Amino acid sequence: MSGSTALARFAAFARSVAGPDAVIDDPRERQAYSCDGLTSHRATPGLVFVPSSRDELIVGVREIIRLGLPFVARGAGTGLSGGALPETDGVLVVLARLTRVLEIDPISRVAVVEPGVVNLDLSAAVAGEGLLFAPDPSSQIACTIGGNIAENSGGAHCFKYGFTTNHVLGLELIDPTGELVFVGGQSLESPGPDVRGLIIGSEGTLGIATTIVCRLINQPSLRRTLVAYFDDAVQAGDAVSEIVGAGLVPAAIEMMDRPALVACEAATHAGLELDWGAALLVELDGPAEEVDEGFVAVREALAAAGARSVWVATTEAERERMWRARKAAFAAAGRVAPAYIVQDGVIPRTSLPRVLAAIGDLARESGLEILNVFHAGDGNLHPLVTYDPSVPGEEARAEEVAAAILSLCLAEGGSLTGEHGIGVDKVCKMPEMFSATDLSVFARVRTALDPRGLANPGKLLPTPRLCGEQAGRYRPHPLEEAGVATRW
Repeated sequence: MSGSTALARFAAFARSVAGPDAVIDDPRERQAYSCDGLTSHRATPGLVFVPSSRDELIVGVREIIRLGLPFVARGAGTGLSGGALPETDGVLVVLARLTRVLEIDPISRVAVVEPGVVNLDLSAAVAGEGLLFAPDPSSQIACTIGGNIAENSGGAHCFKYGFTTNHVLGLELIDPTGELVFVGGQSLESPGPDVRGLIIGSEGTLGIATTIVCRLINQPSLRRTLVAYFDDAVQAGDAVSEIVGAGLVPAAIEMMDRPALVACEAATHAGLELDWGAALLVELDGPAEEVDEGFVAVREALAAAGARSVWVATTEAERERMWRARKAAFAAAGRVAPAYIVQDGVIPRTSLPRVLAAIGDLARESGLEILNVFHAGDGNLHPLVTYDPSVPGEEARAEEVAAAILSLCLAEGGSLTGEHGIGVDKVCKMPEMFSATDLSVFARVRTALDPRGLANPGKLLPTPRLCGEQAGRYRPHPLEEAGVATRW
């Protein structure tokens, strides 16, 4: 059966079970789904399927699999690594209508939700119970819980509270063979291998979540927030080491360099001080006595690191204003240049001063402005390499600089990604971080769960087609040579 015939058959099937508005096949309308937040990579999906219920999602995906069509899941399309880049001969499964909060258990501090529930909407839904969902990406006003699972999202407060994997207890999944499975549970511990942990962060390559059990936390009784200003980003990086080295665990430590401060202030008029080279936004939360004691210690650490000015929020409105400025950074970068490439490599905190200095060197050598705004507490960098696509060669230069920053992170013993995922953006850098044996194991796990390669093909793991390599002779894994494992 040809691909076009299979797509036509699925369109007819989907309309019959989910209604006419569940299928988008008009070429102009499909173009609206051609990319996620990584707009430099685009592909028009062969078909768009928008189910309105769990049952429609399940029967639809099973039919897609039966027809042998590749499929890609999409939440709100806020991803920044091309993880939701569609297949031109496949189906884009859009989960934006699956927005129900199915259950809230305030005693167990658990919520059961559909994958299209918006991150911030979940916290709003449980706020009356004095609870919240801790992961808080900058896109939390739009990004979905399903997307958070795909990328293992973190956010500003991940330094204290961890990532999505720490706040999802279990999930129901339709796997790439069409089987419906439940992994994890409704408690912190479940027996057996941690399949839940395998699914979270797999970027939709191992299936699509249909129902998610979220762990909630108590709203802190007190939050105290400050912004400390420094002469430059290197000095601010030293301050992060001072704070962590003193044994302090703020809820968040965010850094903005001067270009980021200027852009954020122009966009939000939050009152950021623009006379300095960098700033740290630090927040502590928890019991009042603990927060007050920690706040004094943080201020002492900042002073020891050379903070030139410290602003302290005295009201909730002031606190929210500063966070609004920080979370507007990616949008505000549009005031600096028509386009940018954002990366999210991770480095040890002790490497912050050295890597930030090297990024500054790259900016000067390339002639491109780089905005640094990131989660300094866990060393998760978010350099925004700005460029003008109308200037010949600038986009290619920006891509080279972005790749060089990732190589800097790896040279420091860091990672290619902290929360944005690999997608298509970083897939060809994977061999720089992992050995051939590592990648072979990853591929075998993926093949075991998706033997036909239908779920989000071309993402996460490098292939010769993706990276311009020549396929080499098959090399058996050491476990295969020992007779412990067999090749399928």
